[in-house]
Amino acid sequence: MIDPQRYPRLSRIAVPADLRQFPEEELPAIAGELRAYLIETVSQVGGHFGAGLGVIELTVALHWLYRTPEDRLVWDVGHQAYPHKILTGRRDRIHTVKQRGGVAPFPKRAESEYDTFGVGHSSTSISAALGMAVALQRAGDERKVVAVIGDGAMTAGMAYEALNHAGGMDPEPNLLVILNDNRMSISENVGGLTRMFGRMTASRTLNAMREGGKRLLGDKHNPAARFVKRWEEHWKGMFVPSTLFEEMGFHYTGPIDGHDLPALLSALKTLKDLKGPQLLHVITTKGKGYELAEGDQIEYHAVSPFDPGVGVVKKAGTGRPSYTQVFGDWLCDMAATDDRLMGITPAMREGSGLVRFSKEFPERYFDTAIAEQHAVTLAAGMACEGAKPVVAIYSTFLQRAYDQLIHDVAIQHLDVLFAIDRGGVVGPDGATHAGNLDLSYLRCVPGMVVMAPADEDECRKMLSTGYHHPGPAAVRYPRGTGPGVAVQPTLDTLPIGKAQLRREGRGLALLAFGAVVPAAEQVGAELGLTVVNMRFVKPLDHALVLELARTHEGFVTLEDNVVMGGAGSGVLELLACAGIALPVLQLGLPDAWQEHGSREQLLAEAGLDAAGIRAAILRRWPQYGGGEARTAAG
Repeated sequence: MIDPQRYPRLSRIAVPADLRQFPEEELPAIAGELRAYLIETVSQVGGHFGAGLGVIELTVALHWLYRTPEDRLVWDVGHQAYPHKILTGRRDRIHTVKQRGGVAPFPKRAESEYDTFGVGHSSTSISAALGMAVALQRAGDERKVVAVIGDGAMTAGMAYEALNHAGGMDPEPNLLVILNDNRMSISENVGGLTRMFGRMTASRTLNAMREGGKRLLGDKHNPAARFVKRWEEHWKGMFVPSTLFEEMGFHYTGPIDGHDLPALLSALKTLKDLKGPQLLHVITTKGKGYELAEGDQIEYHAVSPFDPGVGVVKKAGTGRPSYTQVFGDWLCDMAATDDRLMGITPAMREGSGLVRFSKEFPERYFDTAIAEQHAVTLAAGMACEGAKPVVAIYSTFLQRAYDQLIHDVAIQHLDVLFAIDRGGVVGPDGATHAGNLDLSYLRCVPGMVVMAPADEDECRKMLSTGYHHPGPAAVRYPRGTGPGVAVQPTLDTLPIGKAQLRREGRGLALLAFGAVVPAAEQVGAELGLTVVNMRFVKPLDHALVLELARTHEGFVTLEDNVVMGGAGSGVLELLACAGIALPVLQLGLPDAWQEHGSREQLLAEAGLDAAGIRAAILRRWPQYGGGEARTAAG
């Protein structure tokens, strides 16, 4: 529970209606308490940190001025939504964020009526808010709609598709877009738009002139109004590079200091009752109010528990490299041997392990910003001219570029390697970040080679295999560390489509794909069963599978992916094509969205830990409850 002595105002705010009972002059003090409470709680439990500190004043202003939840407030991505959650009924539960059964890490419609749109991926807020505004307008409903989007999220094409649509509609939608400009996403923003935003300066005089002119000239379609509109855009373009938004049909206001509550409230009060598409540009500082977070905005984007008086202290490693580190080291090693290699990431340099590569090979490093579709087609274009592009991308983000993967890479059989991080169960970030679908959506693409490593060294070998394969290939690996197999420094490859028999047993064969291989080996040893590290989801090792089908009475397929259409489905298709009727138990992730929790908790919930696998096998074949293995094979 919140301490009313330390937080005399915030302790009285359970929902925004309580906030609106305070006079305007007390809002800066409330913002101060909210910032202190966010620092206190997140430092204890971990979570997204810097982005929330940057929007404290904006969050207070919006919930005080607008009649939420009746007025619709849409947050983009959601990294910055912790202050919003604290003010909207989840203050006393915010310490459970990202924990099993606790507060969700992102806005979630099922969690609160104040979370008007579920998010996790970026650049969706303007589209969603526009849809809400149109629906409300058609119903004659006067409720307000506000979208808050960061400048990082504004690097994605979807944001501009929405702006273009909204600005060209007739009748005009009543929509306010707030551009929260802190020049950061998870790491520094890149590209021409970032430079443009950095050059913007305030133009309050012009805004005043514009509003006065609109009232004087009336209908925007009359010739005088059109002339003045064009004159204004050219005049304004000399001082503020806001012409982009004006040309798209938005009335641009700003930029203003997003930490100056009186100025923020003044601007919002003016815009609140204006008709048509409005864009307010606010300048904020990620990590505002916590000096260490302001000074290292990348480190403090998301944190583990820490002492606020000391700051984040890097913990000693386990001695085992993560799969992300294995990829990052491989990328540098391969680049040193082949100057055709190009490394591409859609704004995930740190998360995907490209920091070292970006420093050692800056001329071959390409950060496309939050533009997954562009990243994949950029790689396709490179491949057309003989380069060897490697796209480092999270599984959940590759979903956003699926058309490009099919149309621009696979159909043209271009030589692009996809290094897919966070495959399968991811954990605390919830369903929006889970990589549960990739084996299914990759396996059905003609010409794709799809690999899933069982350990760290195998991951390195698969990356080399995919790199040298003349066509599209994907290596899909999980978050975190593997079983601890030593990574060899060589750049050896594996024979494509060949599985590895890990142990020979009796009766049943466990065909395991990727991260579940260690658990399958444990169960195989306990029950005396055959275990195969399948390695390749596509192409399957047809010869080995068919041989095992002749010598075993049943198969168990195991994968860290949804069962539907996954690797196990490939095994069933092979057996059906060969006319073999064999009992097959498919174990994988459920046909449901798993809630946030640790990776270990979610695997256990899905029955993919050793205990769950053993129990499922014995429910189907109870007679295998205590056998001994005949031999072990490597």
